[in-house]
Amino acid sequence: MTDHRPAADAVRARIAAADASLLPPRVGLILGSGLGAFAERLTGSGAAIEIPFAEVPDLPPPTVGGHRGRLVAGRLDPEGPSVLCLDGRLHWYEGHEVGLVILPARLMAALGVETLIVTNAAGGVNRDFRPGDLMLIDDHINLSGVSPLRGPNDDDLGPRFPDMTEAYDAGLRARAVEVAKGVGLPLRRGVYTVLGGPAYETPAEIRAVATLGGDAVGMSTVFEVTAAVHAGVKVLGLSLITNAAAGLGEDKLSHQEVLEVAAAARDRTVDYLADLVRALGS
Repeated sequence: MTDHRPAADAVRARIAAADASLLPPRVGLILGSGLGAFAERLTGSGAAIEIPFAEVPDLPPPTVGGHRGRLVAGRLDPEGPSVLCLDGRLHWYEGHEVGLVILPARLMAALGVETLIVTNAAGGVNRDFRPGDLMLIDDHINLSGVSPLRGPNDDDLGPRFPDMTEAYDAGLRARAVEVAKGVGLPLRRGVYTVLGGPAYETPAEIRAVATLGGDAVGMSTVFEVTAAVHAGVKVLGLSLITNAAAGLGEDKLSHQEVLEVAAAARDRTVDYLADLVRALGS
């Protein structure tokens, strides 16, 4: 299991040297495919701190399109909450051991992040969903066969057997619904299911996911959420539905389609994330 402490120490030192008022970050974000535009809202102020993955111990650059590979610390507004976001993420299917995939989540917990917003691009399993919909994650199903907590437990982080009854905090979900209503954004709700990837799921696998109660499917998020909850961080999850899952549409699945739909929904999604961060940090 990769030790998150050297990475956390390095990031803390970089932020402290540039603007100590950003410590501890109030809100953390992990941005999924094509959603890195949120980080530009922080850098647009000219006062944000950018740290490439390559400059953080044990954090390799991502290899997937739509994931830039940097940490960005800053504020949306001069008096707003301090924010730390991961512009791009690591995936298990890239060949990383799962302990490395959750390093950013543990790094954020070590820096004092209290609320973590995780986002992803996902395939719609629920037949009522359409590409471009935004789904609030109420719960998840882990079909990857992997637990990020396997191995010796770090008692400084959390208990050996963490309770996952409310992996996605009920209070944060209620606030997310309020914010969406306030800005007139239709917000779907459902269960996110993770499989290992990188191949897209077969139609039979999607039928199985639907039978189990999954509304959306993807290849990320669940490991990070599990690690964050283990460390006592409250989590809110959002899935941008970029395509109908295998067997539910006529088009062949491709990552290019994912990025194109994410780009089309980018401004609306990023506006909502900004409103959400302001509401959660107030």
